[in-house]
Amino acid sequence: MDTRMDPKLQADFLDAVSRSKSLSQRPDPATLLRLYARYKQASSGEAQGERPGAMDFVARAKWDAWAAMRGQDSAQAMAEYIRQVQDLEAAA
Repeated sequence: MDTRMDPKLQADFLDAVSRSKSLSQRPDPATLLRLYARYKQASSGEAQGERPGAMDFVARAKWDAWAAMRGQDSAQAMAEYIRQVQDLEAAA
C-alpha cells in the first residue's frame, strides 16, 4: 500500500477486508470478483504478470477483473471496496 495515502482510509480499508471475511452470506461469484479486483488494485496497483491460460478459468477471471481496473488509483479502489463491503453487510 502507498505510505503517502490517507491513514484513515487505509485503516478503514483494512477493517473492511477483515469484515469481508465474516459476512453472514457468501456473495455471488460476480460480486466476489469485483471485491477481488478492488482489493488487488488497492493493495497492489495495476494488474501485473501474464494473463493466465484459458484452461485456468478461476485465475483468468480474477486477473481479467483486476486488469479491468487499470487506471483507477488505489485510494478510489479502497473507497469502492469499503462501500461494497458496507452494502453487503447492509443486505444481510
